[in-house]
Amino acid sequence: MARQLKAVLAQLNLVVGDIEGNTQKVIDTAKVAVSEHGADLVAFPELTLTGYPPEDLLLRPSLGLRIEKAIQRLLEADLPIFCVVGFPEKQEGALFNSLAVIRGGEVVAKYRKQCLPNYQVFDERRYFDHGDSVCVVDICGIPTAFTICEDIWEQGPVLQARDAGARLMFNINASPFHMGKQQLREKVLATRCKQGGFPIISTNLIGGQDELVFDGRSMALDGNGELRFLAPAFKEGIYPISLEIEGEVGPGKLVVKIPLQEISPLLSSEDEVYESLVLGVRDYVNKNKFKGIVLGLSGGIDSALTLAIAVDALGCDRVKAVMMPFEYTSDLSISAASIQAKKQGVEYSEISISAVYSEFIDSLSGEFKDMDRDVSEQNLQARCRAVLLMAISNKKGLLVLTTGNKSEIAVGYSTLYGDMAGGFDVLKDVSKTLVYRLANYRNGDYGDSFDEIIPQIVIDRPPSAELAPDQKDQDSLPPYDVLDQVLAYYVEEDLSAQAIVAKGFESAMVHRVLRLVDINEYKRRQSPVGVRLTQKGFGRDRRYPITNAWQIGE
Repeated sequence: MARQLKAVLAQLNLVVGDIEGNTQKVIDTAKVAVSEHGADLVAFPELTLTGYPPEDLLLRPSLGLRIEKAIQRLLEADLPIFCVVGFPEKQEGALFNSLAVIRGGEVVAKYRKQCLPNYQVFDERRYFDHGDSVCVVDICGIPTAFTICEDIWEQGPVLQARDAGARLMFNINASPFHMGKQQLREKVLATRCKQGGFPIISTNLIGGQDELVFDGRSMALDGNGELRFLAPAFKEGIYPISLEIEGEVGPGKLVVKIPLQEISPLLSSEDEVYESLVLGVRDYVNKNKFKGIVLGLSGGIDSALTLAIAVDALGCDRVKAVMMPFEYTSDLSISAASIQAKKQGVEYSEISISAVYSEFIDSLSGEFKDMDRDVSEQNLQARCRAVLLMAISNKKGLLVLTTGNKSEIAVGYSTLYGDMAGGFDVLKDVSKTLVYRLANYRNGDYGDSFDEIIPQIVIDRPPSAELAPDQKDQDSLPPYDVLDQVLAYYVEEDLSAQAIVAKGFESAMVHRVLRLVDINEYKRRQSPVGVRLTQKGFGRDRRYPITNAWQIGE
């Protein structure tokens, strides 16, 4: 008769730097794993105690002392369960990304991460030394290996564990979300299961941390690489799984099987992107202890989508929207903004910028004498609005959400210290074409019932900054469906101008767009953080020098 091992995957939303709070969460979760699920083991995410990524907090002199105290608290809790906990381990002048297997008042084993990622948003070699030893522990009669995140993306640690006699592996993660990431994870884990000849159980972090969002989706695959359990995306929780053990320890004698259990459905691309934005906003606001948010609601699609996300993240009582009309603001914009604000139940006000703008123009009359009107006057409108929003932010303790999308930010179609002024840009990694998809998704497929939160006229109207008479985005930019393709090739795939033109795009347009991307790096460097959705967003991913003489071409 098969024996059972019961494990709990602790898919937790931890707070970076809150070592005491995270430690208490480990203790509380372990107690629930025992009392409610009768678990033998509970696995927590990577760097459980500090949260991920702790960045230069790892360099603080008191780090080692604080971690020692946290580990001691876990030992004194005398938890009657194997707890797999990630932590930064200082040892003889070196720092390791480690995990400890703790049971009762004893550290049963430790493992040091061997494969340190140093690409995209990862910078682990700045902080950590790499481990080189396998960790196999007897867990209820099963030789069980333990690894950390990137170790599973390379074959070495799995083969090492196989050769050491492991029949099961737990892999603890802080694996951030980007579009298409889950399919990659499942493919990699399936390959490693087949290489090791044993099941792999993966626990992942959940929550927003600055521009990163961790989507959870902790999972278990059997020795054949078949998915047997998948936790929900973007939802904190503790998820029990059962394993069946047949045979005894010895070559070819012991087999660990994972019966088919809950497999959460895959989300559509719009669904997972929208949920990541909601979670990113909620955690940024709450973890930084803002009372709520304020944003400028212009009557355009970007601010309309941002408002919808903000309300879904925080509730209508923590969101304030402000319409700031000027002489170029259409009646349609004013009406649409009012309709959406009322429908979503947020605090709403209208503050004209006409008087403020006139005062600025009067003050600048000497400087602007005998000079034609140009983009300077347009930018001044955006900066008037920014001053008002920041004043409301200061007075009421509200975070200003900016509303610029990735397409606009890429080519500099935004005003520094104007519509770029704020604390968090929800749409920073959302292309304009994706903005439209998300707006339609929010109106039709989000939740249990149809609700046209974003007025259809906002979706249907031609996009405009309304900073000049009859202004349209497409007067100065290529159509967004074309622009976004070029930007994806250049920003996310690093293709050259020649390579993009070879895909069928008009040469002059490509060179102009790429030139705009390059010369606006100085703006992006001063923009607020925002949720990362792609494999190369503007922020931690893409680090180009502001001052450079690189020529666009091959």
